[in-house]
Amino acid sequence: MKISRNDPCPCGSGKKYKKCCLGRQQSPAQPDGVAETFAEVRQLLKGKDFDSLEEANAFLSTQMRQRNQAPQKDFDGLSSEQMHRFLHFPFESDGLVVFPERLGEEPTAPIMTLFGLLVEAIGEQGLKPTAKGNLPRNFCREAALSYWGEEVHRERTQYGNINKEEDFFDLRVTRLVAELAGLIRKYRGKFILSRDCRRLLDEQGMAGIFPRLLRTYAQKFNWAYRDGYPDLGFVQQSFLFILYLLHRHGNNWKPHTFYADSFLKAFPRVLDQVPAASYRTPEETVRSCYTHRALECFVGFFGLAEVEKISKERYSYNYRVKKLPLLDAAVCFRV
Repeated sequence: MKISRNDPCPCGSGKKYKKCCLGRQQSPAQPDGVAETFAEVRQLLKGKDFDSLEEANAFLSTQMRQRNQAPQKDFDGLSSEQMHRFLHFPFESDGLVVFPERLGEEPTAPIMTLFGLLVEAIGEQGLKPTAKGNLPRNFCREAALSYWGEEVHRERTQYGNINKEEDFFDLRVTRLVAELAGLIRKYRGKFILSRDCRRLLDEQGMAGIFPRLLRTYAQKFNWAYRDGYPDLGFVQQSFLFILYLLHRHGNNWKPHTFYADSFLKAFPRVLDQVPAASYRTPEETVRSCYTHRALECFVGFFGLAEVEKISKERYSYNYRVKKLPLLDAAVCFRV
């Protein structure tokens, strides 16, 4: 039976099919795609007699709702309906999760340290950018020394000093995210703090800034900008799932592979998005990308979890992960 444009959407959202998943790009969260859903619909209708189309639609709606509201082991206890909300409406699902607009206390996180240095440098007079529109070299050098400390700074710059903003990429990312968030902007040839930023700092301090940066990084900043992996935009789209996993399992140290395993268990079809390569399998690529983007550059950079290298060897990529108190302050799960 073909699903009509005006029928209830099989995803369980409660919306009409035409206003929900019709035409939506197929998501790795749909394990076998829309075709499987249609096959299931045909199976449900097999041998059934209905007096009207409305009666058939009501039956299907009930069956699909029950299926989509059942906890799924592959989703770590979330239902398909809840996962749909996580992926497509992360900031509009108050029944599942709430993001406070102001934290209960000042946040401690790498990105906040860098943002604080940026705010201090801009001050009342503004900060003149380079000809390319980037942060000036002297500030980048001073910020790096303050952020890393002398020992790490010496190690990071032993083969070359910081000569431009791109050489201190965490600072560059902080500046870009702050601009996307409307907290800083260029005006008359200088970086300045926006009026909204000054208001937030005056009224709420960094406790009001952090939620704005978090939401902007999750929704507007392109995570793929930070690395050379394939696009794999679904890693970013599923940002709320990694936070949910940390909320559920992050009280104790776990290897980074636990979170990569959980991601692939929930979304195995993401492997289909990886181009073939001779030096690495699609699974190795996704695992490495997920560890870098979701763990190091997201939850670690935002102080939501401690992401600690197990080995001190320079090219070791084994980590252990444990959530930090800031996670529960910034993201309030109700599931």
